[in-house]
Amino acid sequence: MAGYSGTPLARKLGLTKETRLLLFHAPAGYMDWLQPDGPPTACTTHSLPDVVHIFVEKKVELKKFLFHLQPVFDRNPKLVLWISWYKKAARMPTDITEDIIRELALPMGLVDTKVCAVNELWSGLKLVRRLANR
Repeated sequence: MAGYSGTPLARKLGLTKETRLLLFHAPAGYMDWLQPDGPPTACTTHSLPDVVHIFVEKKVELKKFLFHLQPVFDRNPKLVLWISWYKKAARMPTDITEDIIRELALPMGLVDTKVCAVNELWSGLKLVRRLANR
């Protein structure tokens, strides 16, 4: 799914077929959105992901995810984290905003480097560890 810009989602997210991707709460059809580039490699419980993409609706969920992802960042300091939340225009119940994500992620040593439209309902914010902390 190219979204509004015509740019394929996989390209927006920096995914290739070799990327080890770990998903949480992805909406139905997510893998189809990655066409025409195709889905990346699914991450198993025995391999470290290159990219984690989580979809959240509540701040409390996001806090839990970030807490549990800390050891993954410790094992793979170059991990890329995409956090997606409902856009205001989606008119879906959520207490997540770009500012809430930053409020929770920045104290963990994460910085945001990119924002994108995932589709007509979801936005995405890319987070990585600060260079000084890698």
